Amino acid sequence: MNRRTFVKQGTVAAAGITLLPSGALFGRAANKVRLGYIGVGLRGRSHVSEGLLRDDVEIVAICDTQESSLEFCRQQFRKAGKPMPKEYTGSLDAYKGLLDRKDIDAVIIASPWQFHHPQAIDAMKAGKYVGCEVIAGLSVDDHWDLVNTSEKTGMPYMTLENVCYRRDVMAALNMVRLGLFGEIIHLEGGYQHNLRDVLFNDGKPFGGKGPEYGPKAFSEAQWRTQFNIDRNGDIYPTHGAGPVMHYANITRGNRFTNLVSFASKARGLSTYIEEIAPGNPNAKINYKNGDVITTMINCANGETIMLSHDTHLPRPYSLGFRVQGTKGIWMDVNQSVYIENKSKNEDEWDAAKDWFEKYDHPLWKKYANDAAGAGHGGMDWFVFNAFVEAVKKKGPTPIDVYDSVTMSVITPLSEKSLAEGNMPQQFPDFTNGKWQTRKNDFALDDSGF
Repeated sequence: MNRRTFVKQGTVAAAGITLLPSGALFGRAANKVRLGYIGVGLRGRSHVSEGLLRDDVEIVAICDTQESSLEFCRQQFRKAGKPMPKEYTGSLDAYKGLLDRKDIDAVIIASPWQFHHPQAIDAMKAGKYVGCEVIAGLSVDDHWDLVNTSEKTGMPYMTLENVCYRRDVMAALNMVRLGLFGEIIHLEGGYQHNLRDVLFNDGKPFGGKGPEYGPKAFSEAQWRTQFNIDRNGDIYPTHGAGPVMHYANITRGNRFTNLVSFASKARGLSTYIEEIAPGNPNAKINYKNGDVITTMINCANGETIMLSHDTHLPRPYSLGFRVQGTKGIWMDVNQSVYIENKSKNEDEWDAAKDWFEKYDHPLWKKYANDAAGAGHGGMDWFVFNAFVEAVKKKGPTPIDVYDSVTMSVITPLSEKSLAEGNMPQQFPDFTNGKWQTRKNDFALDDSGF
């Protein structure tokens, strides 16, 4: 990654914002953000890479329980020629020492899912901005806890949902706002990604003999696989939910009202393991997570939304986006757009790239060079930049705590729907009615995205 000089100035658009941190929490001018990282595995180190490339970021401290992750992270600092951060390790509570530091403005949390909620709560109570990887919590109460703590402390919480900044996703958002699809009727998205080799790997760095999960495995297989064993629901909803929330103005003029989920049988992981390692005992595990989880959501303004979680079966990667309105449709799977009376031929698809090049989002037009080389096709730069800029300006984050918990609480709600025989579940209104007056200003300008 051979980039880049930063950046831009702007003012914070305050319409609809309810969380504004007190300036008393910051003892200096906001020209450089001092970050602490909780979790420097593969995802955490990706965020470290973004921070090391910027002159307006100082990485003060890092925390991880695994020496291997810390050493990989040290190598990043050596290569960048940047001062080594203070390390916190040795126990699951080591991050609390990082939070005690007065020279940290914000934390990036990229630890395993089960730790996100308590670490974020402690960080906000310590007066830190929180940029947290998905998911926000494991229970509905966890999500309310995050909202209540953010409101009480005044500290913003942002889910680092990078797909909200994917180039085609943002081009589609631009088209939605320009009315090219007409009135939005139905939306789809999801996480459709063959993760079998992620959930089970050879674990060679730890002396394992694959396919392994747990302590002998490598990276996410050490912890993520257990969720697929223990839980039946959409355990990773935000890649699909985050973008469609912006299309439908969720928490900002609209809201989710209820959902119902369905689960297929679970055969994919057992079949995979038996095929690559006949006789391996992991093929005999009773995996609770259905191979395909489908969740339907109603919206207050009458739209319907369908989300899919599909990670156990052979398939090419796709998030399955669909934007359908009274004048046209975008389908991610076939990379096509049809706009009535504007497409080349009646009842024939146009290539989506032709429309997206024409309606490329202004932020991508302006910052594509800055994002070049960043992870996930550049969208990692956008989401990291959005968080850092919010901290610099002591302002609200573009994906705020209400947005974050709304896209994440789909996990426990879908689990409850399935456990109750596909019964509908009422969706919490985390804004307590403020959704009716909050404005959807996501990515309308570059004052923090």
